[in-house]
Amino acid sequence: MKRKFNVYVSILFISLLFAGCSDFDEINERPDAFPSSEVSAKFFLTGAQIELYAPNRYPYWRAQLIHADRFAGQFTFGFNGSWWNDGLGYSYNSGYTDAAFDWMAGYNSRLTSYMNFVQEGGALENEKYYAIGLIMKGLYYQMFTDTFGMLPYSEASDPDIVTPHFDDQATIYEGVINELDEAMAIIGSETSTGEGVEILTNNDLFFNGDLQKWKKLANTLKLRMGLRAMGASGASFAEAAVSEAMQADVLSTSEDNALMEKDTEISQWANSAYGDVWHNFGGLGSKWKVGQTLIDILRDNNDPRLSKYAQPIAGGVITFSKPSEGTGVALFDKHVNFLVGLLDDANVPYTRVNNASNVEVTIADGEYYVGQPSRLNGDIYTHVKNEMFSFPAEIVTNPKNQGLPIFPEIVMTAAEGNFLKAEAILKGTGTGDPQMYYQEGIRQAMLIWGVTEDAISQYIATEDMALLNGTTEENLEKVAIQRWIADYTDGFEAWAVVRDTGYPSELANGVSDYDIFSAGDLNGEYPQRLRYGNSSYNTNGANTEAANSTQGPDEQGTDLWWAN
Repeated sequence: MKRKFNVYVSILFISLLFAGCSDFDEINERPDAFPSSEVSAKFFLTGAQIELYAPNRYPYWRAQLIHADRFAGQFTFGFNGSWWNDGLGYSYNSGYTDAAFDWMAGYNSRLTSYMNFVQEGGALENEKYYAIGLIMKGLYYQMFTDTFGMLPYSEASDPDIVTPHFDDQATIYEGVINELDEAMAIIGSETSTGEGVEILTNNDLFFNGDLQKWKKLANTLKLRMGLRAMGASGASFAEAAVSEAMQADVLSTSEDNALMEKDTEISQWANSAYGDVWHNFGGLGSKWKVGQTLIDILRDNNDPRLSKYAQPIAGGVITFSKPSEGTGVALFDKHVNFLVGLLDDANVPYTRVNNASNVEVTIADGEYYVGQPSRLNGDIYTHVKNEMFSFPAEIVTNPKNQGLPIFPEIVMTAAEGNFLKAEAILKGTGTGDPQMYYQEGIRQAMLIWGVTEDAISQYIATEDMALLNGTTEENLEKVAIQRWIADYTDGFEAWAVVRDTGYPSELANGVSDYDIFSAGDLNGEYPQRLRYGNSSYNTNGANTEAANSTQGPDEQGTDLWWAN
């Protein structure tokens, strides 16, 4: 309760400061304000963490759920009874896209305010908090640029520049890596942010104030970005960044995980969770399923995370009724055979009875996991039965304030650190045993979800998926897929993994059968980015258009710099 109380006070404190003061110095002139001896940058850090990884319900729904989690192929809409078919998001919708862009672009104001307070000469000057701010800036810009591409970066926080120009991604990546180096140099061997009120503990939702873990986080982010940039035009800095990162500490053990615990007391309008959409939107309509690609990989490789990620299907008697008119009449057999074929692929036992007006399928009793294919269109919607497909595990969608466990927000994990080391070695930019790091990555990824050590050992000892025993490209594919699996509920990074590596290929290859799948605006191709929000055109139109001229059309299909 003490941690939650401190977090809540931090949010309240930040709100009062931003809402009530145009100049921080005014606090010291008001008799009812906090005395300087009680003011610390730690109260500002909490809000910066929450807003980046658990914003209010509006962007959480429209940015994470509608776009990133579904582009990642890990969540799907569009079963019969859902309010949305799964083509949602693959065709441009300004309301949905604007919610994502405005949230991310707006975050810069909070980050800039924090940095102005803690930088040299700032009202809350503290170089350790400044270093943490640089790392938060890196996390933010990596997510932001990997979603939209070119962005204001070098001029974004200059108060004298109202319309900042858009930097290319190479500039952003190199700038972020340089700032991560600066942060790590400031931290050095330090473990604490200071003394007295300056000590950062419970207000740090990632590491409880441990600066050495922040340093590992910075180096792991540097390794991620260096590897992603390698091979891209103008990325001459990337190989050196990877080499340097490989020689320093990364997040590698369970104690290093940056997982942001969900606060169950702060309102969904300040700190949201999946459960705020799942339960508060009401009924079956607001629910979603786990994607086929994810379920298939877990199930077909005997992965013990399957039951941790998803629930067994409800099963029972399922009736597919033949429509009496429209395009669905001619497509009825194709639709039903496709859906029933998913049961075959999942080795689900059933009986089938073909009648004149319907097909009746009775699923045998038992625990079976079946993922729903991504991008199913509106034509097949009526036949995509809720009972056939797996819901996410309850720990993902549990409501707040009811004493139920809620899976934390993934910032970055020890699994990621180990997988990145394996990838670097496979690509020839590091030394060591890639399989050792790969298997430790699997182990760390499973531990987060409560898989037992015995089950992990069994998986590593018996499953081919746990071995780097193929060609270099086959081994890189396994690493990419395991990274993608470990990013479950971190849709932005899971989506980036697919775009960067091309794996899982079932997602990266897009779709082509438009009798079943939604073509969207991309003619079935895999989405590469989000379009800029209308606010970018309304407030900085000339620079937005200049970015389009350099980067390519403002469309979801335009490749990002590192994906070329």
